Amino acid sequence: MNGGKQPLLVILGPTATGKSDLALAVAERLHGEIISGDSMQVYRGMDIGTAKVPEQERRGIPHHLLDIWDPAVPFSVADFRELALAAIAAISARGRLPLLAGGTGLYIDSLLYPYNFAPAGAAQPELRRRLQEEYNELGGESLHARLKAVDPEAAERIHPHDARRLIRALEVQAGSGRAISDFQKEATPAPDLRPLIAGLRLERGQLYQRIDRRVEQMIAAGLIAEVQKLLEQGISRDAVSMQGIGYRQVAAYLAGERSREEAIELIKRDTRRFAKRQMTWFKRNDAIRWFDIDHYRGEGSLERAVCDWLAGQLEEE
Repeated sequence: MNGGKQPLLVILGPTATGKSDLALAVAERLHGEIISGDSMQVYRGMDIGTAKVPEQERRGIPHHLLDIWDPAVPFSVADFRELALAAIAAISARGRLPLLAGGTGLYIDSLLYPYNFAPAGAAQPELRRRLQEEYNELGGESLHARLKAVDPEAAERIHPHDARRLIRALEVQAGSGRAISDFQKEATPAPDLRPLIAGLRLERGQLYQRIDRRVEQMIAAGLIAEVQKLLEQGISRDAVSMQGIGYRQVAAYLAGERSREEAIELIKRDTRRFAKRQMTWFKRNDAIRWFDIDHYRGEGSLERAVCDWLAGQLEEE
């Protein structure tokens, strides 16, 4: 099959497009096991705010990279890549298909393409925080100009509105004294995989309505109590895990810095912005077969369309 490369089914897309439900249906039909491609679902005790599928709703399908990490300890893309590759090998050894589902583009790309991990010394958390504040207040043009001065090659590839990559490039250059484009030329080769990538998308207005509803459902399901419990367990507000959308806004509310209503509106706003950044990231990848979920209104029709496409791909030599 395609030169003997291991197929990896991938379901990606912005938040609130139904990736987890679709992954369950596809895994059930194609005898697969699911690997989470979400940077937050690895953390134990962070369930509601990460939209983790409850164990009783997983249909007996094995899930990997859920609830494996202490939220007090940062989880990195290098950690993800190592654990995900081990999961893929184990799933394949059982004669089943690995299925990666999630919306963290950096994590997904680390499995599919050559990837470079800048040295640990390049991390500059305080600089990262200041750059993020500057981006939030002024936009990306000034940061992009700064990057162009120190790493014109990276600036050519990174859009001024791509906050994550822009900030990362400046952070790496400041922390290591080397351009991120230099590190990328020394990239780790891509794993020997054959990715089959299905992307879910929805018209922006409808997606934003879904996001707002889901935030309200999370609040009703007990997100505030979940954050309170984490804080009572000693998880610092400064922990990487607590910077996730939903967690940092609720923590600010619990600290008396915002009203409950303000916190909820900020979660909605920040989630909408995150979804926009996700689509910007994924649009760069021409290998994605996009499915406009609004076109599949009948029950099970999206599932059938994705499964039929994947099955056809798997049959190809």
